[in-house]
Amino acid sequence: MKTPRSRHRTIAKPAHSMTSAQALSALSSHIASELREPLPEAVQAFAAEIAAHGGVHVAAVLFYGSNLRSGALDGVLDFYVLVDSLRGWHRRRLPAAANRILPPNILLFERKHAGQTLRAKVAVLRVDQFHKAMHRRSLDTTMWARYAQPAALAWVRDEASHVATVQSITRAVVSAADWAARLGPSSGKPNDFWDALFRRTYAAELRVEKASRARTLTSFASARYAALLPLAWRAAGVHASSEADGRLRPLLSARLRRRAIAEWKRRQLLGKPLNLARLVKTVYTFKGGVDYVIWKIERHSGYKLELKAWQRRHPVLAAPSVLWQLRRHGAIR
Repeated sequence: MKTPRSRHRTIAKPAHSMTSAQALSALSSHIASELREPLPEAVQAFAAEIAAHGGVHVAAVLFYGSNLRSGALDGVLDFYVLVDSLRGWHRRRLPAAANRILPPNILLFERKHAGQTLRAKVAVLRVDQFHKAMHRRSLDTTMWARYAQPAALAWVRDEASHVATVQSITRAVVSAADWAARLGPSSGKPNDFWDALFRRTYAAELRVEKASRARTLTSFASARYAALLPLAWRAAGVHASSEADGRLRPLLSARLRRRAIAEWKRRQLLGKPLNLARLVKTVYTFKGGVDYVIWKIERHSGYKLELKAWQRRHPVLAAPSVLWQLRRHGAIR
């Protein structure tokens, strides 16, 4: 399958000549256009089937991740389902409560397509939780960092749901760009700021991907990231000067940068425990959760984790020894 064409759309008016409101509007238009990019028929059909599972409670189904970038259907497809009611989706009290307290819940779906078995990881989140998680003040960095990257709307219920989804993802890009200005270099090319940000977010999470993974994210859509940064800065109220060689310099005081580093340290302290708690929750909240975690570790690190019967029965008790084993083999960091 061919790799999807670039999602970069040129923005005619320079960001520095816009007001914050104009920049936000232009950024939203760009995101809306990006979300409408065509997807493979198999992905759209899968998204429609996932939406049908939740019925009237599903507002939108987003497609993202490595398969969006490559256009391939192998491995596991990544979807996010935004719902109005967690109880309506899960139909049971305990998973709905877990999703409300520690979102999102992760499920695995399968379907046949042209004689091939397609597999999908489906993250479930309430619409208002999704929007809240995109704010730069959120202590959980994983959500806005993920949706600062390209995504596509594989299914949407109506125009109101489409508008709300665009607003949330626009907010994610603004939050990420704001943090990139505060934590990035004093001056640099646009993607230097994005690379610095993604290195920070990866370091704050419990990751099974290789450390170099963060540096490769912008390479898939370099022009897109470069175009969005000055626009998102203007929308965030971050002023910047530009140099003759294309380097940008955000005009931030040393005091503001010191405060941002202190704020980020709190997020870094929370990140890994939060990811670990989600993994433990995944084991308990859906069938096949243990096998999903094992598969994820092997896929990204190359290490195959072999669990004993008692470790499968008691994942919380087994967690310390399993984590030690994974760290010893370099499977997590």
